[in-house]
Amino acid sequence: MADVSNLNTDAIFERNVPGIRGILSEKSVAVAGCGGLGSNAAIALVRAGVGKLIIVDFDTVEISNLNRQYYFIYDIGKRKVDALSAHLKNINPNVEIEAHHLKLTADRVDEVFKEAHLLIEAFDRAESKAWLIETWCIHFPDRPCVCGSGISGYGSTETLRVQRAGKLIICGDQETDMSMGLISARVAIAANMQANVAIELLVSGKI
Repeated sequence: MADVSNLNTDAIFERNVPGIRGILSEKSVAVAGCGGLGSNAAIALVRAGVGKLIIVDFDTVEISNLNRQYYFIYDIGKRKVDALSAHLKNINPNVEIEAHHLKLTADRVDEVFKEAHLLIEAFDRAESKAWLIETWCIHFPDRPCVCGSGISGYGSTETLRVQRAGKLIICGDQETDMSMGLISARVAIAANMQANVAIELLVSGKI
């Protein structure tokens, strides 16, 4: 393994779009769910230079996760928030990670996410997505919520889109359900759409 003790971590971002690193380094993003959407979106956000992530998940890594989530064989059995935190730190050692290994409930949303400038919603189940979005909008009406909806199947890349309704932004095809199965490329596209929208919002100066 290379010696990174004297590594100039600023050089990680030398190919960034000029002017955004300083802005993103001061921002905090909440990621609710560290599965296919959440883990891949978190990786993209750290690579972009976001200064802090608040990640929440109650699950552990299983072998079936490896087809689409940002984990590896050696992560199996670990708590997702711990494994993902390690991967994020391996990209940028200076990123601040606030990891919560818990099953998020509506009564804890304001407490856990109070410092976040925006939310990446990355839950699996429709009913969980619904209460999280509703609760976030109640507690933080001026902060964006970037959601994922409709990521199943393969191909049909042109059906993946971004729809905006005020502070609510939805990425995906908004039609397919989990019964179609999940493929890494399509999940990662939607996750990176979420991250890209988040970066746009954070840099805009409006939040």
